[in-house]
Amino acid sequence: MIDSIKGPLGAMKGAGVNLDAGAEAAGDTFSTVLKDSIEKVNKLQTEADQAIQGLAKGDTGNIHETMIAIEKANLSFNLMVQVRNKLVAAYEEIMRTQV
Repeated sequence: MIDSIKGPLGAMKGAGVNLDAGAEAAGDTFSTVLKDSIEKVNKLQTEADQAIQGLAKGDTGNIHETMIAIEKANLSFNLMVQVRNKLVAAYEEIMRTQV
């Protein structure tokens, strides 16, 4: 069965089709998106921390903006945790598959 799959793939490689280029580009794109998302979550966490410190010091008296910053940071962090959980579950599912 594997030989029947390798036959057409070998023909595509012989025709000049780079089968690995898509995987490399997708990997780079995924890692870039993941890195950017983590940086955004970190930025929101930092902004929320600064808003809390400003409110505690009395620099800003606007509790509404502070609470909005805290909730933005909380929601983005919870989303990141859920994405991580899905990635771990997908990885575990792949590891359970038999070859």
